[in-house]
Amino acid sequence: MPVRPLDSPLVSSTAPSATASSLAAFDRVLLKLSGEALMGDQDYGQDPRRIDAIARAIRDVCDMGVEVAIVVGGGNIYRGMEEVARLGMDRASADYAGMLATVLNALSVQDALERHGIYTRVLSALEIKEVAEPYIRRRAIRHLEKKRVVIFAGGTGNPFFTTDTAAALRACEIGAETILMGKNGVEGLLDADPRIHAEAKLITEISHREAIERGLKVMDTTALSLCMENDMPIRVFNVNDERNIVRVTRGETIGTLVRTRSAIAAGAPREPAT
Repeated sequence: MPVRPLDSPLVSSTAPSATASSLAAFDRVLLKLSGEALMGDQDYGQDPRRIDAIARAIRDVCDMGVEVAIVVGGGNIYRGMEEVARLGMDRASADYAGMLATVLNALSVQDALERHGIYTRVLSALEIKEVAEPYIRRRAIRHLEKKRVVIFAGGTGNPFFTTDTAAALRACEIGAETILMGKNGVEGLLDADPRIHAEAKLITEISHREAIERGLKVMDTTALSLCMENDMPIRVFNVNDERNIVRVTRGETIGTLVRTRSAIAAGAPREPAT
């Protein structure tokens, strides 16, 4: 499909209908996409069909009037920690290489979204002015207010921090209402490693603190702590079924909800069930 000219009307440039807006449970979300989620059935790299399917789902979310920010990982291209272990490469150098991988993924996601008529901006924590804008918080918020999908690349711009931490940080900075954590082939947060324990069960709701104490693989500890301190809820779901992106934005109770116990005790409303 040819790219639509940038001066032509786009889906995100028009006001959503009242019906579409009423379907959304949130006004602004941050979607965390792992690099592995972009691989499809491949062993590494990018699957254009998989990226296109995700882009179509994000377009449908934008049609509901939701402001969408995205943080992309780079594990499908380069995984710093594995390279450190395998080659003895300097950790900081490996992490910077991983940040560059996230830029490659961000550009692919941007291209797919624009082919579906969505205005986008890539904001990078690493300065690569030829292909991305530098990350500036107020600029990111302004893009979102203009109904542009903002794609954050380059992680936090610092080694020793993961893209999970970047997702938590950016969500707090832009005032997102929730983080949508798309997992590759996992329905949500399980109480044990399914590769070892076949009887592992899905956890439907848990607090940030409990997830940290039990060592559950939601995010890394730094990211989870940041979300806990800022009362940032996380919805963990299987992104391999791209329809789930729309479902969680509508507030459907799929996967796992991670939120602070203080919010639960205070009687904070749960996300609406279907």
